[in-house]
Amino acid sequence: MVHLPLRQDSAYRGAMAQPATTPRSAASAPPPRVTLWFDGACPLCRREIALIRRLDWRGRIDFVDVATADGACPLDRAQLLDRFHASENGTILSGAAAFAAMWRAVPLLWPLGQIARLPLVLPLLEQAYLAFLRIRPRLQALLR
Repeated sequence: MVHLPLRQDSAYRGAMAQPATTPRSAASAPPPRVTLWFDGACPLCRREIALIRRLDWRGRIDFVDVATADGACPLDRAQLLDRFHASENGTILSGAAAFAAMWRAVPLLWPLGQIARLPLVLPLLEQAYLAFLRIRPRLQALLR
């Protein structure tokens, strides 16, 4: 399971410690770019990615179809097909943490991504994701 800790880096702490007269606070900083690796051969994945593309009106997500990507994958192709993966701030995430990163990049879903940062939420989301992975093959068969 991949855990996404609450942000504790020095840049974040420094931004929070700045006086209120600072024109740009950490809360107003744009979310980082996110790269998503998805299975373009999976009908369920294609539907979800199509929805996220429509919601990503700020263009903060780079979508990489693992089924057709040549050399654009940071991990073994089989690993990328087994679980959902994303990269946020240069960190490769998988499962629920990858979904949370994707949500933080999409304005409409940003609150969900922030809630996922809470200590008990991400482990619960990961358990739900693992349950989903068990039924995913049947769902894919229904959509074919």
